Amino acid sequence: MGVEGPHLVADALRAGREIVAVLYSETGERHAEPLLRDLDPRARILRASDQLFAGVSGTRATQGIAALVRLPPATLDDILEGGAGRAPLVVALAGVQDPGNVGTVLRTAEAFGASGAIALAGTASPWGQKSLRASAGSALRLPILSGVAPAIVLAQLRVAGLKVVAASTGGGAAPAQVDLRGPAALLIGNEGAGLPPEIERSADARARIPIAAAVESLNAAVAAAVLLYEASRQRA
Repeated sequence: MGVEGPHLVADALRAGREIVAVLYSETGERHAEPLLRDLDPRARILRASDQLFAGVSGTRATQGIAALVRLPPATLDDILEGGAGRAPLVVALAGVQDPGNVGTVLRTAEAFGASGAIALAGTASPWGQKSLRASAGSALRLPILSGVAPAIVLAQLRVAGLKVVAASTGGGAAPAQVDLRGPAALLIGNEGAGLPPEIERSADARARIPIAAAVESLNAAVAAAVLLYEASRQRA
């Protein structure tokens, strides 16, 4: 996948990801020099004019450096083991279509000690440019599964002993009343429709965040942040 900007390229290096190639412009040379010292000698280094770089850049205000990064495919075991000895905490996104929301959830998940994330089929790619920027590099560090069918994932999570908790707008206990101290997976639904009914019904518990009656629902990333914070608080 492509990453653009000095911060994301540096994040990829620090995360130990394989850098296949680096492209930088005349203006971006000042960003490239300190990063190139840490590159694998096998990586290709390409220099372009500012005009050519701007033509291939995915951003309007380009900083003149981009890289091609190879991410090894994550497995469910990687996600369950990502908690550094703590009980696994997984956030699973079902039909979250805004890349900004996806990236924000990933950033929040890493901040509150989640062991990994799952982007179920129908969710925006965690590695698209908008998702990457919103994740502030978390998408490069956090183990992530993407594009998997909900039924398969739910079955695997149960076999692994995780409690499946659905974020619900229709009912359920307040987050503080849901026991999140043990191995758990938090299901977050689509921005407008929420979780599909069949997924919500199959959960072990439902969590409903209390909000003012005049407000229909919370943004998906905000709801995920509330639940992830509550899980972190309980585990502390």
